[in-house]
Amino acid sequence: MMEKIQRFGSAMLAPVLIFAFAGLAVGIAIICKNEQLLGSIAAEGTGWYNFWSVWESGAWTVFNQMELLFVLGLPIALAKTAQARAVLEAGMVYLTFSYFVGAILSIWGSNFGVNFDVDLSEGAAGTGLKMIAGIKTLDTGIFGAIIISAIVVWLHNRYFGTKLPDFLGIFQGTQFVYALGFFLMMPVALLFCLVWPPIQTGIESMQGFFMGSGVFGVWLYTFLERILIPTGLHHFIYTPFVFGPAVVPDGITKYWVANLDTFAASQTPVKELFPGGGFALHGNSKVFGPIGIAAAFYTTARKEKRKETLALLIPVCLTAILIGITEPLEFTFLFLAPPLFAVHAVLAATMAATMYGFGVVGNMGGGLIDFLFQNWIPMWPNHSGMVLTQIAIGLCFTLIYFVVFRFLILKFNFNTPGREVEGEETKLYTKAEYKEAKKAGTLNKDGSLAAAPAAATATYNDPYSQRATEFLAHLGGAENITSVNNCATRLRVSVADPSLVGTEADFKSSGALGLVNKGKALQVIVGMDVPQVRDKFEDLVNEGK
Repeated sequence: MMEKIQRFGSAMLAPVLIFAFAGLAVGIAIICKNEQLLGSIAAEGTGWYNFWSVWESGAWTVFNQMELLFVLGLPIALAKTAQARAVLEAGMVYLTFSYFVGAILSIWGSNFGVNFDVDLSEGAAGTGLKMIAGIKTLDTGIFGAIIISAIVVWLHNRYFGTKLPDFLGIFQGTQFVYALGFFLMMPVALLFCLVWPPIQTGIESMQGFFMGSGVFGVWLYTFLERILIPTGLHHFIYTPFVFGPAVVPDGITKYWVANLDTFAASQTPVKELFPGGGFALHGNSKVFGPIGIAAAFYTTARKEKRKETLALLIPVCLTAILIGITEPLEFTFLFLAPPLFAVHAVLAATMAATMYGFGVVGNMGGGLIDFLFQNWIPMWPNHSGMVLTQIAIGLCFTLIYFVVFRFLILKFNFNTPGREVEGEETKLYTKAEYKEAKKAGTLNKDGSLAAAPAAATATYNDPYSQRATEFLAHLGGAENITSVNNCATRLRVSVADPSLVGTEADFKSSGALGLVNKGKALQVIVGMDVPQVRDKFEDLVNEGK
């Protein structure tokens, strides 16, 4: 069950990552239309203003169609075969569901406590309704989208390969899945009309609870968002807040960018305007934490290994700071010194809570690029004090990270990068290379490698194929693989026989950053190029079977 939950959580990453560019695009447009920053060139009616208005209309696509984004994004990771067809099925079934809901409410809306005749042209706030792809329907948000997409994925995985009688052959595959979805969506739509209006009332009460939870609420949210990263369950923590209705109806991300002009122009403290913005401060640990962590690793490394350690830390720190992808750095020390990860979660939560206590709010779940274009630059004219407060507190925590991590590393002699046992053997040849050479007959009588076969050399000129090939060997071969998935930095694999899986050292010798072994469910820590490695890996698995 945990494996399925983790797989579902990681599947949400595909749509979530698109928000990074979408938010940047909206932020740039808002900055370029700000007269306080750019002067008369940004005045309404100028060519400059009109260009950025067109730009902004396109940039809002992702935020205005969040439901469709999640509906189409989940099957990419969750469908076991024919993912592209699963995406098509999910999109069509979700639109069918939306039409069914709209039709039911247009006839019997009053029976469900819904006023379906309300005009949405001036906004849908408080109506419980929404226009989705031109369809007036119930506002179920991303939760409804995720539920429908999950139903379609289940239908796809179970029935896509069903063989029908020859005379019904035209209805096989995608057509069969959509037909099943069509018939199923009518009762599902009726069920949503019955249960969702009371749920909307409950969500409104929940919003008031979280908005009033203050500093402790921000601390607890941020702590859970960080500490659950190794399990993959952190997606279930931040999604309801950032993209769902936990504090505001459409999520913090959309609410913030939609009101950024208003917040920036007002001289009222932003915390008073939007107290819910404290639940999107978790990105501060991604920007200010890595520098202190890296400095602690570097200064505690052996002198002869400091250059090597620095080369390892610089790229992962830049990735974390600039775009907010912290897993390469966090998993580097998570597997070498797990207690440090718990300390990191506590410090991250304390940093966010401290900033919130001093009046800092915003949409800061990503990295420095998000900070600049969605927060600091537009906010600077009227809220420079908040920006400077955030930076000051962040730099103080950079120092705290350094002092605490350095003390704990030295106190408990944690085996962090650069502190490996002296003389520890470095990788020369991998198990996969050895097997390939043995197959090609290029081993000496004593078992040593005489020469790498040409085919292997050609394969290993591609770094993705190299790691995919070696990971597959360490996982027991193609026949041992039952499912493949990935998140931002991890290759998630399920195996039939865990006894065939190699050790963490085997995977590290093949270029992995680490391994999470949960029996039949494994996570190979690959890095930011995990999508490319996964593609090669799946090709090898399919060929092997």
